[in-house]
Amino acid sequence: MRVGRWLYRTAKNMVVLFYRLMCWLFPVKANRIVFDSSLGKSYAGNPKHIYEHLVANGYDIKWDCIWFYEKEKYSIPGMSRQVQYGRMRYLYYMATAKVWVFDSRQPEFLIRRKGTYYIQTWHGTPLKKLALDMEDVFMVGESDIFSYKEHFVKNVHTWDYLISQNPFSSTTFQRAFDFKKKMLEIGYPRNDILFRENTPESMRRYRRSLGLPLDKKVILYAPTWRDDEFSEDDKYEFRPQISFETLQRELGDEYIMVVKYHYLIMDAVDWSPYEGFIYHFDQSRDIAELFLVSDILVTDYSSVMFDFSILRRPMFFFAYDFYKYKNELRGFYFSYRKEMPGPISSTTEELIEDIRTYDAAEYEERYRKFCEKYNSIDDGKASGHVLDLIHSLIPQKRQDVFYDAEDCN
Repeated sequence: MRVGRWLYRTAKNMVVLFYRLMCWLFPVKANRIVFDSSLGKSYAGNPKHIYEHLVANGYDIKWDCIWFYEKEKYSIPGMSRQVQYGRMRYLYYMATAKVWVFDSRQPEFLIRRKGTYYIQTWHGTPLKKLALDMEDVFMVGESDIFSYKEHFVKNVHTWDYLISQNPFSSTTFQRAFDFKKKMLEIGYPRNDILFRENTPESMRRYRRSLGLPLDKKVILYAPTWRDDEFSEDDKYEFRPQISFETLQRELGDEYIMVVKYHYLIMDAVDWSPYEGFIYHFDQSRDIAELFLVSDILVTDYSSVMFDFSILRRPMFFFAYDFYKYKNELRGFYFSYRKEMPGPISSTTEELIEDIRTYDAAEYEERYRKFCEKYNSIDDGKASGHVLDLIHSLIPQKRQDVFYDAEDCN
């Protein structure tokens, strides 16, 4: 055990030294931008849609764009290069990039150099408490809440810009993250597609590309993760208290179900017993496309509710562990039972009954207030605002900019 810990510490120290060496040896490239989503686990989210807007406007030819991936390369448009997350080349490109565009926290040792700008897009409006607002921590790799908060805030202080979907998020982020720099309250770039592609023709096109039948309605099931549900090897597991067998039996004639986990879930679930009813998509699939093809959403405490509500389609909340999640795991920023713009159920049977008897008029006013509070800023133009910012950060003439190695300390 001691040998294993020594080897781990030694490898970690070597990585840190290599990164600092890159800072000593190589300049910041004035036109280089690095992107990743969920620490390389997906090509999705806000970074994807910022990048694709950049490509659509021809900037991938002018700028040196790098995408980080975890295991396998993605199918990405434009002239970008792909580099595996965590490898030596990754450290080189992190050390020499002018702009970082990420939606999750990066490893703490990756100090942003002078002359580099960090745009943190984040990944959702918060329902569950975050960082400094949390009273306890149960996550993998976190020993105590005090250490977790200390490292979180230290990481946040490297961010230059933080994107927010609404005033509620801006206020919450500033307090919970101790964020003191530039808040970009512009809506989420990942939602631009929901304005551009929200048509029957687009829905049919995406359904065909996803291999979904056109003659049935689509239920999107997108739950969040549970801080305390992980295996012995520290991988988050998928333990939903929902009966897919019952759903298939009761709703299969009219519906199919699309399942999309949170990116932290690492389970390999056998879906073969539900062939023809359940269609599972992993983290390589952008959830915005799944929003567009879905007639209804079933979630729990995930921030997908704030994005999906832009489409004004029915939402159902399967909150089987409501009291545990609220009182023990995380806690909420607002009243879940008062603000959710759809039925809340705790059993599969209740969920099925809610779907069958759903009356949009019953939730119309609550839905209106929900959208007014959480997505009124989203207008399909967020990616353009970020592109304007990046354009202002990158010099018009291509040149290398040198900084002292002490900037990486």
